Amino acid sequence: MPLNMRVVSWSLGIFLVISYLLCVIYGLIVPQKLHGMSMFLESVLPAFKWLTFRGFILGLIESFLYGIYIGVVFVPIYNFFYRKWCKE
Repeated sequence: MPLNMRVVSWSLGIFLVISYLLCVIYGLIVPQKLHGMSMFLESVLPAFKWLTFRGFILGLIESFLYGIYIGVVFVPIYNFFYRKWCKE
């Protein structure tokens, strides 16, 4: 069955927001020397700064938009190959 772009994109966007929130919580709970979460998020999310309000909000927005982007790119590729190889 072909995928619905809206459903997949929103699902991925929300999934990445939840993952981002879990990473931030993990980074706040576990000592810095054991994880390096701030360096990871600052390298993955452009203009993100650890432990600032602006950085936190920007990280939420960027995480959601990355999910949308993945859905917008992935769904047409999946649907193309589905129609090509899985004719019903």
